[in-house]
Amino acid sequence: MTKEKAIDSKRVLSVGEVAKRSGVPISTIHFYESKGLIIASRSAGNHRQYPAIVLRYIAIIRVAQSVGMSLEEIGETLRSIQAGSKLTAEQWRVISSQWK
Repeated sequence: MTKEKAIDSKRVLSVGEVAKRSGVPISTIHFYESKGLIIASRSAGNHRQYPAIVLRYIAIIRVAQSVGMSLEEIGETLRSIQAGSKLTAEQWRVISSQWK
């Protein structure tokens, strides 16, 4: 793993940063978290912190919703992959073929 990838995998974002970068409201991010679609940790000050990879997961959720998938179906798919992991090309191929 390169030094850059190691830093990225440990980078955390505040809920405000996630909202700004993903284009979804903070309330939606909290909703996705309450449904188990994304995961946050807590800082020492009890603030939500999201791994940077959450931006990809939110993008996947939004695409899936745009084609009519329910949050339950999306959750089942996301739970089939390791939480917080970067999707491989093979994982994406399997997911997208299931969604057809």
